[in-house]
Amino acid sequence: MIVVLAGGVGAARFLQGLVQVVPPAEVTVVVNTADDVEVHGLHVSPDVDTVLYHLAGLADEARGWGIRDDTFGALELLGRYGQETWFQLGDRDLATHVYRTLLLRKLSLSAATDRLRQGLGIASRVLPMTDSRVQTYVQTPAGWLPFQEYFVKRHAADDVLGVQFRGAEVAVAARGVCEALAAADGVILAPSNPVVSIGPILALEEIHAALRETRAPRVAISPIVGGATIKGPADRMLRGLGREVSAVGVAEGYHGLIDAFVLDTVDAALAPRVEALGIHAVVTDTIMRGPAEKAALARAALAALRPAPAP
Repeated sequence: MIVVLAGGVGAARFLQGLVQVVPPAEVTVVVNTADDVEVHGLHVSPDVDTVLYHLAGLADEARGWGIRDDTFGALELLGRYGQETWFQLGDRDLATHVYRTLLLRKLSLSAATDRLRQGLGIASRVLPMTDSRVQTYVQTPAGWLPFQEYFVKRHAADDVLGVQFRGAEVAVAARGVCEALAAADGVILAPSNPVVSIGPILALEEIHAALRETRAPRVAISPIVGGATIKGPADRMLRGLGREVSAVGVAEGYHGLIDAFVLDTVDAALAPRVEALGIHAVVTDTIMRGPAEKAALARAALAALRPAPAP
């Protein structure tokens, strides 16, 4: 079994490649839920939904979020009623949030997510990191903002002065997460934002300890290429937090938790610095332009999980 720690778009695209080269039923995905938000009375799990839609073949690949060819009639009418519409929810997308919200009246988030997974015909196991409430807040010159306000409403334009995962100190890992890490044949930290996608997962002490103690080989994939991110605000967040905006900066954040690290060919010159951390560096093309490139990156990550041959 391969366990993947995942955030949103980068992780979802990587997973599309992974299930091309590994039987989908042998993949378990642990997803960040600190981005979850209530919108118009509905429980929205953006990272979980992005993973589900990509694995189900429903995702809007161009935008990276939502459902392909969706319409926004309900949102338009909500706007006419004077409701805020900055958080975009498509008409088909709404069905997911309505169903999840109904399920959460009697089930945990994990159980509700599994119902959604089954309904979409996804063979891989998809686990929220926790059934507890954890919320990412971003400190900006305007004050502390809930993550979705910083990211969506304000377009990630504010300088980042700090990040908190409120509730993480008392949250417990969802059932099955630590067990999956203990039983894994390999663990992959997807090319997701290390601060607000992978960061909240690792902020749960149970998960952090399980990753640290697993006997499975562990590899992370850099979301930073040439000092910038392909999508999202990871580079700006790292810079604002005083961390090096490079593949090395990402690898340093995972020190003690990974055995190997995949970085892009553009950053090949940084490989010795990664190796100096005691982490095996693997250089390959990490840009996922299409299905072939996604599968190739998955193969490279899987190869990095295997011990290097003796000299």
